[in-house]
Amino acid sequence: MRSIKILPFLIIMFFFSCSQLEKAEELITGLSEKEKYKKDNDISDELFKIWEDRITKALDDSLEIELPYLESGELKPRNFAIYSYATYLIPGEVIEATILTDSSSTLIFSELYKITNSENKEFEKIKSGESQTGILQFEVKEKGLYKIVIQPEIEANTSFQIGIKKSPTYLFPVLNGANADIGSYWGDMRDGGKRDHKGIDIFADRGTPVIAPTSGRVGFTGEKGLGGKQVWLRDSKRKQSLYYAHLDSIVPDLGRVNIGDTLGFVGNTGNAKTTPPHLHFGIYRSNDGAIDPLGFVYLTEEPENQKLDKSEIAPRLKVNSQIANFRNKPASNNSSVIKKGKQGEILMVQGKTADWFHVRDSLDRSMFIHESLVQAIN
Repeated sequence: MRSIKILPFLIIMFFFSCSQLEKAEELITGLSEKEKYKKDNDISDELFKIWEDRITKALDDSLEIELPYLESGELKPRNFAIYSYATYLIPGEVIEATILTDSSSTLIFSELYKITNSENKEFEKIKSGESQTGILQFEVKEKGLYKIVIQPEIEANTSFQIGIKKSPTYLFPVLNGANADIGSYWGDMRDGGKRDHKGIDIFADRGTPVIAPTSGRVGFTGEKGLGGKQVWLRDSKRKQSLYYAHLDSIVPDLGRVNIGDTLGFVGNTGNAKTTPPHLHFGIYRSNDGAIDPLGFVYLTEEPENQKLDKSEIAPRLKVNSQIANFRNKPASNNSSVIKKGKQGEILMVQGKTADWFHVRDSLDRSMFIHESLVQAIN
């Protein structure tokens, strides 16, 4: 009788041990998320290679976008769709790509690359997103051109929406301030060209609160030198210090502060006595000295939600105009023409953003074309 009671326990332990062994095996063999996807779904080597090789095509594509960006479309099984977008980023910006689908079980793989050599198309992979959630997020450390690559699983069969945006790492350092309040930027000439501006100037009424854009410890408060009344706030996470200068007054007994706490008030002390009240805001990084703070605080837009009728996104289109420019951006201005289209040319649809279709031609080139230049093929 006792052996009968022990049997269920042994069965549970057996399956638990198998599960643990599988996890241990994945750790030991160092399976990537894509390799684990292949293993879990028993995908053949040949099919997986076709799918994986699409990354090369994505890196070769020449699409560029301005952020925020929103695109909607339909994913079909074994269509091997892949999406890639280049965009310029600066330190302090946080880029986030979110891929929403109608199916919670659909895996969406995303990767962020930095373009190290644009002429030779050389890339360094920086970050991989979460395939289960469809989210990729990264805080930019170096300025440059980056490329986001988005790849659905092989059998994906669902509607989707890609949203890509950027946001500042910090809060804006002047309460209720806006980008338009920035009146002087990094690198502007000072003292007749004898020195460069090592920060940004944010103009506001005298007495406007200046706040902690992040939590940290105040290392110094006082009045000295060109900066007049000033506060230094240490951001230990990023190993850098935030510098507030020309303050009218400083909150006493500052120590450890939380994000949004008031540090002082806008003024024009120090060498700013002849200028309107403003905050000089700078960032100094250990071993690097002063760095441009703009990306850390510059306010950005949220992507506007676009509700597209599924009938607007046909799987194939036909060029209906004698002259049709295919562009590298979904815009007529500030974009390059990738090629000239021919009337009657058939296109495969990737998705749609506002009034532009994201398409691939017979040579598998990824491009944008305006909706007025094409018609759906039933």
